[in-house]
Amino acid sequence: MSELDAGLIAEQIEVTGEQKQNGHEVGRARRRKEDARLLTGRTQWTDNIQLPGLLHVAFLRSPMAHARIGRVDVSGALELPGVVAAFSGRDFAAEQGSLPCAWPVSEDIVIPDHPAMAVDEVRYVGEAVACVIATDRYQAADALEAIEVDWEPLPPVLDMNDALAEGSPKVHEAGNRAYTWKLGVGDIDAAFRDAPVVVDRTYVQQRLIPTAMEPRAVVATTDGESFTLWSATQIPHVLRVMLALTTGIPEHRLRVIAPDVGGGFGSKLQVTAEEVLCLLLTRKLGKPVKWTESRSEGNLTVHHGRDQIQHVSLAAEADGRIRGVRVELLADMGAYLMLITPGVPLLGALMYNGIYKMDAYDFSCTGVFTTKMPTDAYRGAGRPEATYAIERLMDELAHELKIDPIEVRRRNWIKHEEFPYTTIVGLEYDSGNYEAATDRALSLFGYDKLRAEQADRRDRGDPVQLGIGVSTFTEMCGIAPSRALGGLNYGAGGWEHASIRVLPTGKVEVVTGSSAHGQGHETAWSQIVADSLGVPYEDVSVLHGDTAISHKGMDTYGSRSLVVGGMALLAACDKVKDKARKVAAHALECSPDDLEFVQGAFRVKGTGAQKTIQEVALATFTAHDLPDGVEPRLDSDATFDPQTFSFPHGTHLCAVEVDTETGLTKIRSYVAVDDVGKVVNPLIVEGQVHGGLAQGIAQALYEEAVYDAEGNLLTSTMADYLLPSAADLPDFVTDRTETPATTNPLGVKGVGEAGTIASTPAVVNAVVDALRPYGVRDIQMPCTPERVWRALQ
Repeated sequence: MSELDAGLIAEQIEVTGEQKQNGHEVGRARRRKEDARLLTGRTQWTDNIQLPGLLHVAFLRSPMAHARIGRVDVSGALELPGVVAAFSGRDFAAEQGSLPCAWPVSEDIVIPDHPAMAVDEVRYVGEAVACVIATDRYQAADALEAIEVDWEPLPPVLDMNDALAEGSPKVHEAGNRAYTWKLGVGDIDAAFRDAPVVVDRTYVQQRLIPTAMEPRAVVATTDGESFTLWSATQIPHVLRVMLALTTGIPEHRLRVIAPDVGGGFGSKLQVTAEEVLCLLLTRKLGKPVKWTESRSEGNLTVHHGRDQIQHVSLAAEADGRIRGVRVELLADMGAYLMLITPGVPLLGALMYNGIYKMDAYDFSCTGVFTTKMPTDAYRGAGRPEATYAIERLMDELAHELKIDPIEVRRRNWIKHEEFPYTTIVGLEYDSGNYEAATDRALSLFGYDKLRAEQADRRDRGDPVQLGIGVSTFTEMCGIAPSRALGGLNYGAGGWEHASIRVLPTGKVEVVTGSSAHGQGHETAWSQIVADSLGVPYEDVSVLHGDTAISHKGMDTYGSRSLVVGGMALLAACDKVKDKARKVAAHALECSPDDLEFVQGAFRVKGTGAQKTIQEVALATFTAHDLPDGVEPRLDSDATFDPQTFSFPHGTHLCAVEVDTETGLTKIRSYVAVDDVGKVVNPLIVEGQVHGGLAQGIAQALYEEAVYDAEGNLLTSTMADYLLPSAADLPDFVTDRTETPATTNPLGVKGVGEAGTIASTPAVVNAVVDALRPYGVRDIQMPCTPERVWRALQ
């Protein structure tokens, strides 16, 4: 943590000390209450779960990217010690259904059948073809070697351009094109016709592997009538619905539990083959079963992220004003369409305009099938790709015009007095101040001084060149509203649900439909409810992640928990206070209109008479003297469906030193000034920004999933897939400006994905900026020393 960060937190704690005296929790830098159990291991992860008679599952996975399946002989496995059963995909052909795709983005989209266990053909390395169930997980894994499979190899399809070419081998009988989706606003041809400046580039978003701290794990059990499934998932409620539809198990007979979950980043926003198969196995065997993936198994079979080719063009006036932007996108779907695979690139379709004004915009995306692991949501989901493209283009435009990258942005961005502003694609940005965030970032960064040093190094021919990267971004998050999602043909809504239960002793139970996997919901939700009801923070507990306890919800992804789930909490609290007001008025022998609610008590205006909410809770429980028509419970629930998305923004600046003799790139300084509206807990916001920065920088410099010419994943272990450690990352200087959202009562905006979205273009812009004197205008991510060195040659 930098000195600035430490000072900011100290300032927050000092301020919130005063807030505590006044009963205010929102804005206070509280340490997360859930960390005590998470960090000491006194908790329940899915792999910790032990049930009587528990059996372990291991899956035999395809070693080929594309092949027909002949004979599958599991008899050898059945003869080994500890093995209880073994099955091939054909044993489940009649009951496993097809894994769901909930986002059919176009009328003519091709959605191939996606069996949980392959029956006749495999289409990526790692696809399950058989399974062994044993009394010990290692016996199950060892027995896989005794299964014999006859393979008929088929040609792999790995390159998107080749996949669309005439005569290419087919991934599916219907061909390799999943869909083409288009959006056009304004006269794009006129925008480019005779434009004084046109910047045309092709960028590659490499394939990434989400790497959560906790690997995926599933436990399933049945009593013969009802089923319970524990899963390390982000989406217990969505999963329950989809599993019911896929397996035929009645939804009211299926309970899904997400215990404490160690990270997700989108990788657990999924209905997986293993979840389906564990349910089917427990139904078939009548015994509880468990599957926990190994890390290399996860690299093969956790859905991947990004993997796009972006052909982007920008037309501008001679002064740098943008006339129009054109985007032609190829998006690698992988072998199948998983839960929201086809929709991920389209989340970016509405954000390639970024924070900028323009006259015309044209977007087209073609989804392409290949014989690789399917892609799906990964932190930011479409928005990082869009932000990368427009922020790279803005730097290229500045270079073409020979003006400063900050200046070209100032000439094009939406000014603070223009909010609310309807963008070229029809989204209404409710609030923002790009000038304030940028000015603060420039000051913290020492921009002018670094530019002077850069010029000096260039003049001296220093072999270590300095590069400065800029990213001024906004994002669309808080996935909502339901009507808008319906317009995009998304298969679910964007609402969220919450319940508040005030117990007889005045303690409060919060039941939330948003299921945390590291975001700190238990702390932030307690702060919100404590302020709303005027109860001590310590008196609030938060329940989540179990469909038998939290009956309704749309779960956690897309930076939606606070801006959607938090608003449902507030609405439920308001209903509780409305109920309590009637009880308090009856006890105080006054009209409810004569009461004011202050610091947890209903007070008769102008007098000292009052009833605390705890006193009201006990009186409601005893029910000895309730007003007519009032039920003896102080509980309420609410469902919130937002009117629009949330639009946080910020300015990120990065300085890198690039050794032109070796290609080694080192981040020297990084400043992030974000605007996420009102802040509930500064410590949680800082943590989310830091984690997001790590992932965005990792895409820029380190991470890439690589397949060979036969379709084998070469980065199947953490020895091959480079995740940066703390030693690889710089100290971050972080700060905030604040323009409250106008679309929710708290004025909050999302924060979970902001760091990832903003940081990747900031870093790559810096690397390219360092090498501009050598004629370099792009380096394909990740900008490894080898790629930098080759670009220089």
